[in-house]
Amino acid sequence: QVQLVESGGGLVQPGGSLRLSCATSASFFSRYAMRWYRQAPGNERELVATTTSGGRTNYADSVKGRFTISRDNAKNMVYLQMNSLKPEDTAVYFCNAVLGSGSYWGQGTQVTVSS
Repeated sequence: QVQLVESGGGLVQPGGSLRLSCATSASFFSRYAMRWYRQAPGNERELVATTTSGGRTNYADSVKGRFTISRDNAKNMVYLQMNSLKPEDTAVYFCNAVLGSGSYWGQGTQVTVSS
């Protein structure tokens, strides 16, 4: 069983920045595709950003140019740097690890963008 723990959420003003972190217990972490999702109240969970085992990245159109996903395979960590935050970025952010048929989730961290 893979455990994931997110941290770094909080309250930030519009235009501000936050850096989310996700610590994992995954063996062979470098083989996992890592993703960040978010879910706002009343909305479906949406995919925000992906980093593959090969280091390729992909982003939702709504966050392109503002968010950056990165990973540190030596530390079993994945990060989401969020800049130029908007009120519509307010959501619970979840870390997801995928390898083959296995998919594992963290408990989420709340991000609130408000003045």
